[in-house]
Amino acid sequence: MGDDSEWMKLPIDQKCEHKLWKARLSGYEEAVKLFQRIHDEKSPEWGKYLGLLKKFVTDSNAVAQLKGLEAALIFVEKAHVAGRTAGEVVSGVVTKVFNQPKARAKELGAEICLMYIEIEKVEVVQDELLKGLDNKNPKIVVTCIETLRKALSEYGSKIVTLKPVVKILPKQFESREKAVRDEAKLLAVEIYRWIRDAVRPSLQNITAVQLKELEEEWVKLPTSPAKQTRFLRSQQDLKAKFEQQSAQGEDSDGEDVEDTVAAVDPYELLEAVEILSKMPKDFYDKIEAKKWQERKEALEAVEILTKKPKLENGDYGDLVRALKKVVGKDANVMLVSLAAKCLAGLASGLRKKFGTYAGQVVPTILEKFKEKKPQVVQALQEAIDAIFLTTTLQNLSEDILAVMDNKNPSIKQQASLYLARSFRHCTQANLPKSILKPLCAALIKQVNDSAPEVRDAAFEALGTAQKVVGEKAVNPFLADLDKLKLDRIKESADKVELPGTRRGGSGAGDKKAAAKAPPAAEAPPKASAPPRKTQTAAASKSSSGPPKKGKPTSAAGGKAKKTSDNKEVAETELSIEVCEDLAAGVLPASCLQQLDSANWKERLASMEEFQRAAETMDKGQMPCQALVRMLAKKPGWKETNFQVMQMKLHIVALIAQKGQFSKTSASVVLDGLVDKVGDVKCGGNAKEGLTAIGEACSLPWTAEQVVSMAFAQKNPKNQAETLNWLANAMKEFGFAGINVKGFINNVKTALGATNPAVRTAAITLLGVMFLYMGAPLRMFFEDEKPALLAQIDAEFEKMQGQSPPPPIRFNKKAAAEEVGDEGEEQDEDGGAGGGQDIMDLLPRTDISDKITSDLVSKIGDKNWKIRKEGLDEAAAIISEAKFITANIGELPLTLKERLGDSNKILVQQTLTILQQLAVSMGPGLKQHVKALGMPIITVLGDSKSNVRAAAMTTLQAWVEQTGMKDWLEGEDLSEELRRENPFLRQEVLGWLAEKLPTLRTVPGDLMLCVPNLYACLEDRNGDVRKRAQDALPTFMMHLGFEKMSKAAGKLKTSSKDQVVAMLEKARAVMPAKPAAPAKAGGGKDSAEPSRAASASRSQPASDDCVDGKPEVKKVRGGAPAKKGAAGKKPPAKGAKEEEDKSGPIFVLIPNAKEQRIKEEKQLKILKWNFITPREEYVEQLKTQMATCFAKWLQDELFHFDFQRHVKAIGVMIERLESESDATISCLDLILKWFTLRFFDTNTTVLMKVLEYLKLLFAMLNRENYHLTEYEANSFIPYLILKVGESKDGVRKDVRAILTMLCKVYPASKVFPLLMDGTKSKNSKQRAECLEELGCLIEGYGMNVCQPTSAKSLKEIAVHIGDRDTSVRNAALNTVVAVYNACGEQVYKLIGNLSEKDMSMLEERIKRSAKKTAAAPAKQSVAERSQREHPTNPNATFLRKPAQEDPNKLNQARQNTQHSESSHPSIPKEFQLDLDMIERDQSRVCELPDLVQHKLDELLEPIMIPEPKIHSVSPHFDELHNSTASTINFVISQVASGDINTSIQALAQIDEVLRQEDKAEVMSGHIDQFLIATFMQLRLINSTHMADERLDKRDIIKLYSCIIGNMLSLFSMESLAREASMGVLKDLMHGVITLMLDSRVEDMEDGQQLIRSTNLLVIRVLEKSHQTNMISALLVLLQDSLVTTAGPPKFSELVMKCLWRMTRHLPETIHSINLDRILLDVHNFMKVFPKEKLKQLKNDVPHRTLKTLLHTLCKLTGPKILDHLSMIENRNESELEAHLRQVVKHSGNLSGLKSDRGNEKGGLRTEERMSKAKVSDILSEIFKKIGSKENTKEGLTELYEYKQKYSDADLEPFLKNTSQFFQSYVERGLRMIESEREGKSRIQTSAVIPQHGVDSSLSSNTEELKPAVYYERLKILRQRQGLENTSRQGSGGGEDEPQPRPPISSLLSSKPSVASSTDMLHSKLSQLKESREMYQQEHNAHSNSPSHAHTRSASPAANLDDLKKRLERIKSNRQ
Repeated sequence: MGDDSEWMKLPIDQKCEHKLWKARLSGYEEAVKLFQRIHDEKSPEWGKYLGLLKKFVTDSNAVAQLKGLEAALIFVEKAHVAGRTAGEVVSGVVTKVFNQPKARAKELGAEICLMYIEIEKVEVVQDELLKGLDNKNPKIVVTCIETLRKALSEYGSKIVTLKPVVKILPKQFESREKAVRDEAKLLAVEIYRWIRDAVRPSLQNITAVQLKELEEEWVKLPTSPAKQTRFLRSQQDLKAKFEQQSAQGEDSDGEDVEDTVAAVDPYELLEAVEILSKMPKDFYDKIEAKKWQERKEALEAVEILTKKPKLENGDYGDLVRALKKVVGKDANVMLVSLAAKCLAGLASGLRKKFGTYAGQVVPTILEKFKEKKPQVVQALQEAIDAIFLTTTLQNLSEDILAVMDNKNPSIKQQASLYLARSFRHCTQANLPKSILKPLCAALIKQVNDSAPEVRDAAFEALGTAQKVVGEKAVNPFLADLDKLKLDRIKESADKVELPGTRRGGSGAGDKKAAAKAPPAAEAPPKASAPPRKTQTAAASKSSSGPPKKGKPTSAAGGKAKKTSDNKEVAETELSIEVCEDLAAGVLPASCLQQLDSANWKERLASMEEFQRAAETMDKGQMPCQALVRMLAKKPGWKETNFQVMQMKLHIVALIAQKGQFSKTSASVVLDGLVDKVGDVKCGGNAKEGLTAIGEACSLPWTAEQVVSMAFAQKNPKNQAETLNWLANAMKEFGFAGINVKGFINNVKTALGATNPAVRTAAITLLGVMFLYMGAPLRMFFEDEKPALLAQIDAEFEKMQGQSPPPPIRFNKKAAAEEVGDEGEEQDEDGGAGGGQDIMDLLPRTDISDKITSDLVSKIGDKNWKIRKEGLDEAAAIISEAKFITANIGELPLTLKERLGDSNKILVQQTLTILQQLAVSMGPGLKQHVKALGMPIITVLGDSKSNVRAAAMTTLQAWVEQTGMKDWLEGEDLSEELRRENPFLRQEVLGWLAEKLPTLRTVPGDLMLCVPNLYACLEDRNGDVRKRAQDALPTFMMHLGFEKMSKAAGKLKTSSKDQVVAMLEKARAVMPAKPAAPAKAGGGKDSAEPSRAASASRSQPASDDCVDGKPEVKKVRGGAPAKKGAAGKKPPAKGAKEEEDKSGPIFVLIPNAKEQRIKEEKQLKILKWNFITPREEYVEQLKTQMATCFAKWLQDELFHFDFQRHVKAIGVMIERLESESDATISCLDLILKWFTLRFFDTNTTVLMKVLEYLKLLFAMLNRENYHLTEYEANSFIPYLILKVGESKDGVRKDVRAILTMLCKVYPASKVFPLLMDGTKSKNSKQRAECLEELGCLIEGYGMNVCQPTSAKSLKEIAVHIGDRDTSVRNAALNTVVAVYNACGEQVYKLIGNLSEKDMSMLEERIKRSAKKTAAAPAKQSVAERSQREHPTNPNATFLRKPAQEDPNKLNQARQNTQHSESSHPSIPKEFQLDLDMIERDQSRVCELPDLVQHKLDELLEPIMIPEPKIHSVSPHFDELHNSTASTINFVISQVASGDINTSIQALAQIDEVLRQEDKAEVMSGHIDQFLIATFMQLRLINSTHMADERLDKRDIIKLYSCIIGNMLSLFSMESLAREASMGVLKDLMHGVITLMLDSRVEDMEDGQQLIRSTNLLVIRVLEKSHQTNMISALLVLLQDSLVTTAGPPKFSELVMKCLWRMTRHLPETIHSINLDRILLDVHNFMKVFPKEKLKQLKNDVPHRTLKTLLHTLCKLTGPKILDHLSMIENRNESELEAHLRQVVKHSGNLSGLKSDRGNEKGGLRTEERMSKAKVSDILSEIFKKIGSKENTKEGLTELYEYKQKYSDADLEPFLKNTSQFFQSYVERGLRMIESEREGKSRIQTSAVIPQHGVDSSLSSNTEELKPAVYYERLKILRQRQGLENTSRQGSGGGEDEPQPRPPISSLLSSKPSVASSTDMLHSKLSQLKESREMYQQEHNAHSNSPSHAHTRSASPAANLDDLKKRLERIKSNRQ
């Protein structure tokens, strides 16, 4: 029961992992209750059980496991963090639960799996369940299959991925276990319920019996589709919908059903098969064989392979070419059929991946349809149908159109039938008018073909098209067909059955259609009805005028209109008699009689009556054709009287406007109108008539007729005026539908006319056309004469940038709708809009016959020279043809191979040819995207940048022609991104990030790229990651956050969190989708401003509008419009503008700048970093400026006219003082705008910019403002670019600005930016940057060199060898400046130089020697005031604290610091750089002011020195946080491989550590610093010591610095205690290794170094956190005993350290963590059990451990057993047994803790010791006293021994020693006694003969005694060489206390004459007297060899004695 009560007290989580099953059961039960009580899914309570959840389900006790499963299920259901455990828990369920006999356990296990699916962990669960199917235990397999079935049944096939399940299903049917087979059968039935027949192909290989059983089960299933009944957490909306439907008892939506069924494609469930390697090796030889049997064999072998339903992707190019050759050229029809079957198999097996080859094969198959044999035709049909599914109709349309005119009727018939079949697979979306139009035109020709089979096929094709896209879309193309044929097409359409029509056309589908389109009378009830309705609506919106109103009124009206339109289009020509009858019905008789009167007045009267009648006539009753024929009646258009003629022309316009005017009527009058268009008096009326006819019959038709008629005449005036009318009509009607090809030849004729008026009119017309068509228009006229071309270009230049005016007239009838649709289509296309249509109009050459097989083999030749010749020929063919068709034979595949050529020159040449192709082929290029475009993307992965650049240029050229849609379709792009090529990924992602934001829609296949995009986000290459992050928002813009987030769910957990965080960021900066472009330049409201603008334009428009795209924004009320019309506007307007400008130019918005900085940091906006500014940067800056700049100022700043910039800067200069605060608030934006100006070439602007910048920085300095990093980094690098400007004036100004800049930004931060500037290719820039660097070093000292002096100077010194003289001189001058600052050390810093460079440098240094000597004097007050107290190079605060005066700080320092000015020879580099740490505003270079003060003041406080050396900076606290980065930086340099760098870093840290008030800044960095230190110790030990090239004195210097730093650090307990256990362990390892390094001993000063190290060890042991220290030593001892590789004495020294720690335990026992120490001892004893420990060579480790444990037991007693809490299984621990034994054994001992001596005695064994034992112990003790390292330890042990055994006889051990040694031992024992009695401690270091340094420090560290300074003095003397026999020092004895100098003094190659320690030396001088007596008394003892120069002489006898003693010690050590 005792045990029970123990576990019952435990908390729940501990119970759950208890070893007793009852405890666990109880824990699980309580956990169930607890979990049910927690309602917060994010409660911290859940976190406690995360690691235990797997144990819940895998409990070894069945009863407990059952309860554990219940608890786990509730946890998964309710805990937010449950998802993290999915993998391990489901794995546990599968292996440990599914094999249980209890059904309940299995149920709970399955329910847990389903619950994980609910919380979105479906992939993990499914993977684990599928892994379970491989388990050998059939029970597990059965339950896994059952769980999968349940998951599918409840969640459906959209959640559970069926592909992997279907893949493993056949294997389960083969199982020997019937239960497994039965369960597999149930799963197959469930799968069938969801995806129906899609599962069949995967189960074809199971046994016939099993298949039959399945078929029987499948038949029983209900036909209604399966529904999801359980939902994921993210599907709560669907859940609500489902529950609502269930409540109402309704069936689910028909559409949803279809989606579910269609969601799974059988193809997707199949495994891809690789067949290329399985092809017969001799296939390509056999297929060329002469015997048809051999060819047949080869094809049959391939046919078997291609029958596989799914093929793996690969390079099928050669195979396709071989099959195509058989289809095209083989005479044996059987082989043709076989090859066609093979092609069909490839196409259906590869699907979209075959699209690459489709373009090559389709023309051949279409040509082959000339074969009449049914089996061949059928095979070809199957092949071409399969190929269609791999590509798009758009890609094949060119090939199909090419054979439509073929003479062979079979080919025409099969092409039409192929189209009919293809149309069935299309939808409205992928069958746009741009494709339909040419195909319908070709089919209409075939409708009139003589062969009936061709006509039937054409009717079927047209009928299918009509069925797919609707009558409205097809009817405009059928205008010329009569009613009979139209009815035939309609009849065909009704017969067509589209895929899915049956399902969609019944039941719910019909209801849905009706609901979507209420005016159903207009649309027959078909699947296509709703889309048609949408189109109608769109068309009605885009049109205007009466038809707009009339359309929606009634369905009947709509129908009537449609029929009347068709009648007009096909209006038959009436005879003159019929016309007269009709006219008589509507015109007065007198009017008709007088029409042909000889008297002109009667004719005029007749016309007036005619006009009146026409005006009053009703539209429906007006017989237009009859009336116009009456007007044409003799004299008709030959009328001689101009008044009658004017009236006649006016009536024509009236009839056209009022009546239903057909093209037949128009053709009656057009000839007459054109004839009069050039007439002076009648021309206006003729043009009015033409315009009216244009409105009635559409402008495109009218224009074509009119122009051809005009140029059929010889009258140049008519020609000129016709062109003028057309130019004006285009502006009024817009350009939509205009058939340029129809009149382009006439325009060319006009351009060549002799009459200048005709030429001018033609050029004017071209100008108007240019507004709409843009640059492609020029292509039509490239062959014209240069003079004419120049005129055309001038006209185009005038139009450049103007927007086309919006149309003000519209075609009244169906054409208006057509225009609307055309517009929509262009938008959908996403290509180049209007430009694309123009490209279609160009006459193109078919070059396929020139791409001969010889050329192809040449391009593929093995010899690269021949390959190059072939490419040259291909390029020549393309350039000669200029514009080519899409058919280019075998060239695509050939060029594709060359893109992978090993010769990069040929790759580049191929890319150039592809660019040529893009321009020459135009839109036809689309069909080659897959074959040739994708390989271009592959080239983007090339390692050479020039090849990548060429590939990107080619890619952009292709995309310009093809649009993006084809590139994004299919898997090709995602396959490219999958390649782990960093170059390719960078380029492709950059390209996508640029292109995607411009698209309005993208294919769904873009989703395939997302997994690869996520992989790129974690790519090893930083640039790839950055590009991927940039692309992320653009992907999200099209795919949406939800989809992308869901895709991220499939990633590993570690990746997922990172990606989801990035998605959140991207969501915030996601660009909006571009809006649909406005039709024809916008609505009517924009017409006026744009006209005004174009009228008033006095010069070519801005470059921003080069594309000629409408940019209404610019002209509408913007700056350009103002400029153009400025002269014409009344003065009042100008005054008003001035008033607007009178307000503030900058708006001061609080925290706006901070917000911008934050956004840039969070990557919400682009970082201002570029080589040349791109458009997005300018746009971003505009957006940011909009909020805080006056509107007019922003317009001026971004105006294209540079003079506006100059004006704007002038205003900014004027307002600089008055708006200084606002200027500062917008400073970042102002500076960014100036960086843009640095990229302009205009000198006027640049000079103005520099003028403003000088004034700006002067103002900032006055305002005490400091630039932020954000402002500086986005400005200074670009300013430095201008320092290399060719104009002297600019360079001078930039240098002046840089000088001023250092007053508002730390010089040390400007320095690296200038260093970057020295890498420029511009030699002037390099020279100026170097000069500026020299100035910075002169002005600010060496501290300005960042990151380190050595690194910077090496880079500067490289330029001494530059080719450019000015750069060489500048580099030399800079190095000389360094020499002036730090003397000879410059040679070390600059590294190795060539002899030539070094001699130049030495010569320059000699020449400048005189100047250098005078340099300090030159640094005059005047110069300093001119610099206006430059700030400290490292200061980063924004505002200088105005209240602080730098001199106060100097004054504060004077109390403790010597001025350096009295010693000008000391380089500045080595002075005390406190500013580095405290970020003080005062400068080190101001310190010489201190010389004015009397030195006496420094000595005023005559007392024992206090540790505080420097006062804290007045604003130390506020800057404390900014110090961290500096300290991190300096610490990182401590571990540098460069000795000088490391020493400098140590020097800087030393300065901090030596001042207690400053030392606190190191807090938090101690571990970091110690790690750097022991890393450096390792580096020295392993690398530097072995490097013979290194000067060993440098190594000693580095060691000394490290030891010195450590001593300083470990003299401060607060800092020392921060060191963690692991770090202390490594540090002690490093230090002990150093002490044992024999190489160090042999070096000069090595002995002294080892003594200092010994002192350091003692200090570390005393001051560190005692728990950490003991733990570290135990772990170190364990490691040293395990590995035998270290020095033999290593573990011995570690144990000595442990003994020392043990001795101090009585004082430290209350501060240590016993639990941790005991855990470490336990771990030690696990590795070294008692027995193993005793087997070691000596028993010291065993004794050490026992001593430690005994001491702990004595100090804590039985309570020690309560401190074993951290030990697992403590009952099994050897430690516990040992402790119990010790506690038991020592229970009767009392009072041992009271006295330390007795305590020590208590540690000894209590047996009576034999004399021999006593002798051994005493020998050991005296050996220690005589050894160098352990003297103190030996004396202590001796004292304790005497205390314990007071009767012990020491005489035998002392009698053989010298008197000196005996007195030393006695004195040592006395001192220990006095210490133990609590008397003040006396230092013993001076009296220990072996030690020059104190080996033991007082534990009372709170109050530092002179001893500290004495130790520092020792170290100082050692380093200066004053305590070594080889260097006799002249000054200062060892008894002069003096603090340790700053380590920086070691950096100087000159002796340290003066340093900041001199002052302290003076302060401590009084200590001399107080110590004098003591020193003299023991002077003999301190006279060791390393102290040979003491002031007091020592007796000769003592010296001899000492020598003997030393030799004896040496022999002992050996």
